[in-house]
Amino acid sequence: MPRAYFSPATFRFFKAIGRNNSRDWFHAHKDDYENHVRGPYLDLITDLAAPLAKISTHYRADPRKVGGSLFRMHRDTRFAGDKTPYKTWAGARFFHERRHEIQAPAFYMHLQPGECFAGGGMWHPEPDVLKRIRTFLDDNPKAWIAATRSKVFASRFEFWGESLSRPPRGFPADHALIDDLRRKNFAAGENFSEDLACSAELLPYLVDNFKKVAPMVDYLCAAQELEF
Repeated sequence: MPRAYFSPATFRFFKAIGRNNSRDWFHAHKDDYENHVRGPYLDLITDLAAPLAKISTHYRADPRKVGGSLFRMHRDTRFAGDKTPYKTWAGARFFHERRHEIQAPAFYMHLQPGECFAGGGMWHPEPDVLKRIRTFLDDNPKAWIAATRSKVFASRFEFWGESLSRPPRGFPADHALIDDLRRKNFAAGENFSEDLACSAELLPYLVDNFKKVAPMVDYLCAAQELEF
């Protein structure tokens, strides 16, 4: 039976750490983090493993506390102007089994007050990977169009991230897929409400979201010569 994983207390925690972003406050409220964020998130990741395997046997929902699907709460502040130690959101990525060998697309979900979303693709692909994707788009336009121009995809998903202001080198400005070739990221998704995040509909919603974005993820895997 579908169950609710998160609650309004989850989002109250995110708002509270936004107001009190310090190690002392976090350690004093670590039980709230475990009970309302990490614990429920790991339960959700565990329950996503079987349906994700039906979408692709090469993708993993990994419920380990460290090194798994759930992003760590600590921020990497080494090169950031903002030195606050903790994120005010929690995200999970569901990755390809060969992610340590080659940069691969992933499925993703994100919880944050006023900004919950889910989808998939490749965020900030490395320069050689980006070039390979663009070349693959040029060589295989029909499959890309089929994956990203369907009524279902267009009605639910929007692409994330910035695009070049000019055509990338080697591609004409009048190319049929010029808007896609100009992308710096190949990731797409849709927003969902906090009410849905706190309901028993979250798991079936995520499974449906990943199924619908899977053709694009499959295409990006092909561009990287990865199995899907």
